Amino acid sequence: MSPLGPHRWPVTLAHGPVALRPIRRRDASEWFAVRARNGNWTTPWDGTRPPEAEGEDVTFGQMVSRHREDARAGRALPWLITWTDPGKRPRLAGQMTISGIVWGSARWGMAGYWVDRDLAGRGIAPTALAMAGDHMFGPMGLHRLEVAIRPENTASLRVVEKLGFRFEGQRPAFMHVDGAWRDHLMFALHAEELGPEGLIGRLG
Repeated sequence: MSPLGPHRWPVTLAHGPVALRPIRRRDASEWFAVRARNGNWTTPWDGTRPPEAEGEDVTFGQMVSRHREDARAGRALPWLITWTDPGKRPRLAGQMTISGIVWGSARWGMAGYWVDRDLAGRGIAPTALAMAGDHMFGPMGLHRLEVAIRPENTASLRVVEKLGFRFEGQRPAFMHVDGAWRDHLMFALHAEELGPEGLIGRLG
């Protein structure tokens, strides 16, 4: 059992028009519509199943259940990103997940995210990552946050640059993405590298 306990999830965070909230089964229609519209935009960066991997694809409902179970156990922080225009209801803008959370003497996790291309350029990804990082460094008490980015993903590289993540080198064939094992650049932050303003304070 993690130090979180089941009572620490769900967690919802907001900063301006950007919010993070848990994914729900009733999000299915909007989620599939956004993902279909963004196929060409996200496919080069999406994790894929290696040919030798066993198992079957999960349904949307199974994905939501697994996310909820992992979150309650303290293994992950799986959020949807929403964007709210003035006077309108929040719309699904992407996803932000802190996965692979390790406790004990390590206390770290890895961030992954994507944002709807129609909303790109509004600072949504940096804001979402800043909120997620401040939550894991603050209330959760984790020590290290990592982000792995393909060298060709210039948009994501700008996100970690804006938030002052430290470059730690390249990991060859680090993750199976878009149908093959791909090299990734590794970026990280430790809790003691942040001031009292946190990551949100770095948005400018």
